[in-house]
Amino acid sequence: MLLLAGNPQGTFLVREASDKRSLVLSVRDEDIVTLAVSVRHYKIRKKDNGEFYISSRFSFKKLEELIDFYKGNSEGLCSRLTKPCPKLRPVVPFRELEINRDVIKFGVELGKGFFGKVYKGKLRNVVDVAIKVLNSAQMTNVDFLKEAQIMHKLSHRRLVGLIHVCTDTLPILIITEFMANGSLLKYLRSDDGKNLEFLKLVEMAAQITDGMAYLEKEHLIHRDLRADNILVDENCTVKVADFGLARELLNNEDYDAAENTKFPIKWTAPEAANYRKFSIKSDVWSFGVLLYELITYGRVPYVGKSGKATIDMISNGGRMTQPEECPNSYYDIMLQCWKQRPEERPTFESLHNTFEDYIVNTENEYVGGDDTE
Repeated sequence: MLLLAGNPQGTFLVREASDKRSLVLSVRDEDIVTLAVSVRHYKIRKKDNGEFYISSRFSFKKLEELIDFYKGNSEGLCSRLTKPCPKLRPVVPFRELEINRDVIKFGVELGKGFFGKVYKGKLRNVVDVAIKVLNSAQMTNVDFLKEAQIMHKLSHRRLVGLIHVCTDTLPILIITEFMANGSLLKYLRSDDGKNLEFLKLVEMAAQITDGMAYLEKEHLIHRDLRADNILVDENCTVKVADFGLARELLNNEDYDAAENTKFPIKWTAPEAANYRKFSIKSDVWSFGVLLYELITYGRVPYVGKSGKATIDMISNGGRMTQPEECPNSYYDIMLQCWKQRPEERPTFESLHNTFEDYIVNTENEYVGGDDTE
């Protein structure tokens, strides 16, 4: 789990491990030469006498005592602990997000899509922001604002945050936080992206499932989950973005899409492609395709196949083959996401635990430690 971007080295978070038998201490690290940011994970265990420890050389009666000790001594951790990960910002009423567009300065165009265009901008000549501008010929003002209203309901570190809206005159503007490295798809295909190590890709998957587990809990579906709709910041952390197709599920039922709704075929589950029935489990299917994009550094899924051929293949049980560079354990997760029956696919919560454990179990649990457990 990467901590919030922009915090100092040593920012930390303590959480319960998925096995419920131990705790995990996650610490933000920064390379003093390259300034590259990473997060190191250490298991906090308990002895038979109830004392907490990371290395058996140092044990403490209370968790608070362990934290205080590592604030003053790194003792094999990547850094001394500095401060806890900050809490999320409070949610304000939607009407209070309205601002005068005169305080927004447009910069370069970052991208465009069905809804309109996205620009880099400045808020009050100080804060970098992304500005989404409606193309009213393709989408109604009501539908465009629906995206902002959904974003306003959401508050999570792994979702791109809504900052302001401008609705007084046309075109309507949605102002969100700016992510310096743009879309994950473009980043994976860049020189920097191609140099990402496997564990960094796993870390990104953990961050995405963290955000999607929150949507799952809030009974919201994304319906457009793919690498192009994940954004990357300057510290190489990622957040889920683009909620234009997101919908709230009522009474935990499936969402039946309208006949004219457009959606990305190659990322769409068979029940959604064939019967237009969307659920959080159809998002899980899409995440499986996103995992393919991650491990192949942005390769097009189902290469050489049309949308119709892709639907026919997956409806008949066909799946993408395991990429050459893909570990068996990673491909097994992809296949779990692509179960034909939606109810047999994992939840995002369990997927998040899987990738968190993947990181914790793979990294050295204690740098320079002398434990033999």
